[in-house]
Amino acid sequence: MHKKPRIVFMGTPDFAVANLKKLVENDYNIVGVITAPDKPAGRGKKMRKSAVKQYAETLNLPILQPTNLKSEDFNKKLQALRPDLQIIVAFRMLPEVVWRLPKLGTFNLHASLLPDYRGAAPINWAIINGETKTGVTTFFIDDKIDTGEIILQKEIAIDPKDNVSVLHDKLMKIGSELILETVDLIASGKVKTTAQPKVDLPKKAPKLNNENTKINWKDSAENIHNLVRGLSEYPGAYTLLQINDEEPKKFIIYESDFEKTAHKHKCGDVIAEKKQLKIAAKDGYLLSKRVKLQGKKQMDIVSFLNGMRGKDLSVSF
Repeated sequence: MHKKPRIVFMGTPDFAVANLKKLVENDYNIVGVITAPDKPAGRGKKMRKSAVKQYAETLNLPILQPTNLKSEDFNKKLQALRPDLQIIVAFRMLPEVVWRLPKLGTFNLHASLLPDYRGAAPINWAIINGETKTGVTTFFIDDKIDTGEIILQKEIAIDPKDNVSVLHDKLMKIGSELILETVDLIASGKVKTTAQPKVDLPKKAPKLNNENTKINWKDSAENIHNLVRGLSEYPGAYTLLQINDEEPKKFIIYESDFEKTAHKHKCGDVIAEKKQLKIAAKDGYLLSKRVKLQGKKQMDIVSFLNGMRGKDLSVSF
């Protein structure tokens, strides 16, 4: 039996918590946790701890929350933890002084089949782009983003009914299993890596913003439906909905279906029926199922339509 390495774990959201928890439950030697600083959140701007910090505190694990990963103070504290191995899950890009520290290296778990979907939102973009498969990859960190040598990969199918929340949980589960396999390989000295294949146009996973989460009604109905799936539950695919002559309001569609059919409507035309809201795309309709109008709570489409009776609805884009 090989000696268990001293592990420093770095991560911030729930996706990272599942992986840290898996390591702890399997008696791996976690000597420290690095996570994001507390941030003000909500209407009261109360300081909120990251999900990883909340979990680490229940185990009394040493926690560091650096604002500057290159600072001398942080690096002294990190060195004092004497890590043999560092594991990164949903954290920041590390400076070389940090990732080169442990003798066994620093590896990252990424929620895609690299080299595709490097970047901040790989789970979202796999669904937005209508992929039928994805997976998780462990790789050793280097000086660029998500480009290091691959240790292990595991592939799963994307069900047409999966939204990003469902796929997130599936990847979180297989990712935590892959982390254990990766640590065992590294600790045993049997790890072998492969360079990421060179791809002329790798698929990208950029950070989500106000532009790439807005619905383009000139797109196909299926592509718009995939955008909805890929952004549910957060931040949500949106359009601007005008009610009568009021100022347009942000209208988020969290759940949808689509109908591919020829029609004579203009893209973006809204067809409000008693129990169905259809919006015209270039080759059919998006059928909204669960929505949220700016200033209102999230609701099913029948409840929304009940409040819109007799009103003229249109979208601007």
